[in-house]
Amino acid sequence: MAVEALHSAASGMTALSTQIDVIANNIANVNTTGFKASRANFEDLLYQQREQPGVENGDGPQNPALLQVGLGVRVSNTQFDFGQGSIEVTNRSLDLAVEGDGLFRVTVAGDRTLDNIGYTRAGNFFVNRDNQVVLGNSEGAILDPPIEIPDDAVGISISPDGIFTAIDSQQNTTELGQIQLATFVNPSGLKSIGGNIFVETEVSGPPVVGSPLEGQLGGIAQGQLEASNADPVTELVSLIKAQRAFELNSQTIQAADETLQVVSNLRRF
Repeated sequence: MAVEALHSAASGMTALSTQIDVIANNIANVNTTGFKASRANFEDLLYQQREQPGVENGDGPQNPALLQVGLGVRVSNTQFDFGQGSIEVTNRSLDLAVEGDGLFRVTVAGDRTLDNIGYTRAGNFFVNRDNQVVLGNSEGAILDPPIEIPDDAVGISISPDGIFTAIDSQQNTTELGQIQLATFVNPSGLKSIGGNIFVETEVSGPPVVGSPLEGQLGGIAQGQLEASNADPVTELVSLIKAQRAFELNSQTIQAADETLQVVSNLRRF
């Protein structure tokens, strides 16, 4: 009956509405430093088994296939794309980009994470009033392990292996510490808490922490930033496809409704 078509089309509109929300968020963050685009993944729902395979028909032979009707679709999950965004040169000493798979480690306040540590690809760092290097977001998350910039520093040098070196007015150098990066077995399992920060979850696996240039962590590029990897053209095409699919599902509902009206009108004859 057309009732199943109504439910299937309704589930399609619900799922596509979620997909449009995900695409809209990607488009909104095309200029967000270190942003990682995400996509909605779909899966079909249960099927009504109207005829089982192998059932003998009236003449004896068995039916070679089953008769089943699907009940629609749902969003199974959203998946982050951790592909590298384009690198933009800023020539600012505390702008850093990771040329590899590693994520910066920062402290996260509150109970939003398992170990008070967050992870980010954004490298727009600042120095707070306590001379600590912090992420340039609304929370000012402190780089972990913490690095303090001396008051007499007139310049900061950061090597590809993440070593901070302060330079004073006499051109004397002082090593301040080293950045630690992290990777995950399943980075798509990370949870975004906003502010360009991800946190560990049970499905992401524990972080693999190391120094830059080790394994697949990658090196540090000073004076550069990683841009968002959300491609506006690709997102716009995906948005158009989602809109068209949404319209098709709405037309299915109209067709099913008209079919039900025809069936109900049969009683008048």
